[in-house]
Amino acid sequence: MNFQIGMRIPPHIGKQGIERVAHWAAEIGLDVIDVPVYNAEVKKALQDAGLQVGSIDLRNTSALLNPDELVRAEAIESIKQQMTEVAELGGKILFMVLVPQDANQSRETSFSIWKESFPEVVKQAEETGLYMALEGWPGPAPQYPALGCTPETLRAMFQHIPSEHFGLNYDPSHLVRLGIDHLRVLTEFADRIHYCHGKDTEILPEELYEYGTLPATFGAKYGFSDGSWRYTIPGHGEVEWDKVAVRLETIGYQGAISIELEDQRFWGSLEAEQQGITKAKEHLSLYFK
Repeated sequence: MNFQIGMRIPPHIGKQGIERVAHWAAEIGLDVIDVPVYNAEVKKALQDAGLQVGSIDLRNTSALLNPDELVRAEAIESIKQQMTEVAELGGKILFMVLVPQDANQSRETSFSIWKESFPEVVKQAEETGLYMALEGWPGPAPQYPALGCTPETLRAMFQHIPSEHFGLNYDPSHLVRLGIDHLRVLTEFADRIHYCHGKDTEILPEELYEYGTLPATFGAKYGFSDGSWRYTIPGHGEVEWDKVAVRLETIGYQGAISIELEDQRFWGSLEAEQQGITKAKEHLSLYFK
């Protein structure tokens, strides 16, 4: 197996500017960088460092779930323009989350609105040759209002929009914290895996006893946690990366494994973030290189 390994850009690393970020990423052996915005300057910086662009953030997606038809229409036009610009620069993968602007809006309501607004967005993706990768983050506690974070909602979404241009950003860390079989998801939705994140989750037994699966009442003990779990770098959690690698190879996945650094032990400074990315890359390389 020889997959590309990349990263989303953490905040302190990102403060250095895209040229220095790209140079450092290439220096430690990364192949790909995910970017919040893709333009000519970013493209040149990556190319000069011998890197490729991974996923590109699609902005204004929350407005697609707004009950106001005018707000949705403006969002659709904004997103279509983003798609055109990305396609002209040669980008391929658009990263997105679907969290409503009103966190109290039910998933059922959001889904009914999404069914109306999203087909036009997917049509634009088809016409521009882009692929949308939906992140399965469940959204903020305690409502967890995001669409596409469980097999139940994913199945309904893919049934409504069967286009291959709409698929998943596979991030096993979210599945683990939700108690969903992260390997089974790869099997059921094999033809919809457009991108992958390298992030892990540790289940915390003592905290699980204290809070159950509910968010902690008085605040979580750890960063990047709601209570009984915490996000970590790959290798420090429950994800079976060896089995993930085998299944990705089996289903014919051709994309990158991109490190998303959300781990309190490797956070808060440039040095900490660089250490976290480096350690994550070393662990993923055991299975993906």
